Amino acid sequence: MSPPGKTVKVVKTEAEWRKHLTPEQYYVTRDHGTEHPFTGPHLHEKRPGVFACVCCGAPLFDAQTKYESGTGWPSFYAPIGPDAVSEHTDRALFFIRRTEVRCASCDAHLGHVFPDGPRPTGRRYCMNGTALTFTPSSDA
Repeated sequence: MSPPGKTVKVVKTEAEWRKHLTPEQYYVTRDHGTEHPFTGPHLHEKRPGVFACVCCGAPLFDAQTKYESGTGWPSFYAPIGPDAVSEHTDRALFFIRRTEVRCASCDAHLGHVFPDGPRPTGRRYCMNGTALTFTPSSDA
């Protein structure tokens, strides 16, 4: 893990990513795909722990910020820290403007963030479960 406030960039070739990831993980994280709702891993995960990037292992979300949004994807109201994710304008759906969320360390596509989440942030980080790994806390 990098020191607070310092994101270490992970760079690999397309061939290296393909070797490291399953075809579905590659499609979601490197090709900016989306898994079908209610089909990805971690949707019903409720244990304490940390969700990390499937590509590089960077910590992204604390399970304490996960909530049931009813959308079919794991949802969080905040990333684990201010430098964990980066946000980018996404105009892939033509006239609909969305905010894409990527891993700040390796630029893996994780999902999108919307302004309809719960308190305290009012944000809904709607993530592809395929883009995440989960490590339960030792007390889980």
